[in-house]
Amino acid sequence: MRIGELSKATDVPVPTIKYYLREGLLPAGELSSPNQASYDDTHVRRLRLIRALIELGQVPVATVKEILESLDANAEPLHEQIGRAHRALTPARRLSATDEARSAAAAQVADLLRSRGWTVEPSAPALATLIDTVAAFRSLGQENLVADLDRKAEAVEAFTALEIDAVTANPTRDQVAESVVIGTILGETLIASLRLLAQESISAERWRDR
Repeated sequence: MRIGELSKATDVPVPTIKYYLREGLLPAGELSSPNQASYDDTHVRRLRLIRALIELGQVPVATVKEILESLDANAEPLHEQIGRAHRALTPARRLSATDEARSAAAAQVADLLRSRGWTVEPSAPALATLIDTVAAFRSLGQENLVADLDRKAEAVEAFTALEIDAVTANPTRDQVAESVVIGTILGETLIASLRLLAQESISAERWRDR
């Protein structure tokens, strides 16, 4: 298809597509003449992924490029490929907490990983974020909200297993990796929405007349 047809197929304006091409987010089409290039379904899928990252995930263009480069690293094992994408997606955050709370949180999270048998790299950004989050709860005097961290982790693990089962149904390795990235972005919104709805429902059941 020509670039105009690619634009219609993805609902992405031609100038935006040209910008993605210049930035290296979208691979170049196959030249059919000095001034014409043709595109195929791989470009459609990649454009939809780019839009999901930028519009739904609010991911900066520079980070999108890093994520896409990780997805194109087909020489790596799939686990490493997805791990690179995850690290690009996970922002570095440092929440306010006391040193005492952070030390206790680090110990609690280490116990959690051991008890659940999770294989996690020490450099994983989400690990630092979890420790900081638990430390923030503790600093705010809300230890009770993380006292049952293992049960919360169990529920998340079950949800994640469903996600992994779904993405592995994809026919190709590239589609598996792309699905994991999209699932990571939209999965956060999905979990947050379900959690808020569950809170509203449980609150109505327990405290409506109080």
